[in-house]
Amino acid sequence: MLGFDIRVAKITWTVFLVAFLLFIIYTVSSTLLVVVFSIFFSYLIYPLVQLVERYRPARMPRTASIALVFVLVVAIVAVAGSIFGSQIQDQAIKLSQQIPELLDAKNVSDRIPLPDFLEPLRQRVLEFVRGQVVSNVDQAMPLARNFGVSVMHAASNLIYLILVPVLSFLLIKEAPAIREELLSWLNYANKRMWSGIIKDLDVLLSKYVRALLLLSIATLISYGIVFSLLGVPYALLLASIAAVLEFIPFAGPLAAVAIAVAVSVFSGYPHLVWLLGFIFAYRMFQDYVLNPILMSEGVEVSPLLVIVGLLAGDQLGGVVGIFLSVPVIAALKIIFVRASASRREKLLMQQREIIQE
Repeated sequence: MLGFDIRVAKITWTVFLVAFLLFIIYTVSSTLLVVVFSIFFSYLIYPLVQLVERYRPARMPRTASIALVFVLVVAIVAVAGSIFGSQIQDQAIKLSQQIPELLDAKNVSDRIPLPDFLEPLRQRVLEFVRGQVVSNVDQAMPLARNFGVSVMHAASNLIYLILVPVLSFLLIKEAPAIREELLSWLNYANKRMWSGIIKDLDVLLSKYVRALLLLSIATLISYGIVFSLLGVPYALLLASIAAVLEFIPFAGPLAAVAIAVAVSVFSGYPHLVWLLGFIFAYRMFQDYVLNPILMSEGVEVSPLLVIVGLLAGDQLGGVVGIFLSVPVIAALKIIFVRASASRREKLLMQQREIIQE
């Protein structure tokens, strides 16, 4: 009537709601990031909460056991920071002070070690390196300054270091009630589908976050011990950087290797072949043995989708987008698989009803 189509109106209304939701998400993106990191932190803490709850007295409330775990984690972080934090800080300050000298075009080529068979061509190689350094120093220094500005900006938002644990505490405490409340809004069929989705997402995030933590710890210990034994300059600082970058899929480990090799080369480290051999062996062990074992459940995404997701995440959100790309793709896959299975079940039930009639 009067050219009004109800079906088109429903589609238009749905498109409007989706666009409005995306606009709201973009507007409050900073707040959502804090919530997302709080969720990830909750999954790191939750195994300890389960362990404490298993042995807590019956009269002890669940809130007290959660608080006990958070106090324990804060104490462990404080002790680790007091032991290693000063050393890492000293190495970072020393490296930042030596960066201008290390990037000096007049001296950098003389510090680069070469194999014996390249010594006759050393002069030509050094001239090439010197030319490359001269042409890129002007670009490197602004990048270093921009990185420093970014670090200072992050340091000015230290309030997030307080908000993330607080929100994590509340999420762990209220998660069961929130889940039941959300599912109560749905009918039986949708409740069954979304209950399965929530269960799969819980397995996905728990496996993914804990695997990243274990990979980061393994990298910190391995790099720290071997770098120190090999006499690599700024060993603990480079190991810490590699451990942090382990949380960024694919690009993070590559960046850590590039940083370690670059610092070693510009510092004149003489055993570069041994360093490269260790890094290659460790990356092969981690990527093809340790990583598949830790992520054998929950995160099952094809390499093609991972690479596409990493590129898209970099374009949409930079480092944060890269970090979230793999779990987001895996979550979308879970939702698609569960929704498809629910739709097939509905079709089978309709066909059975038709046959019975």
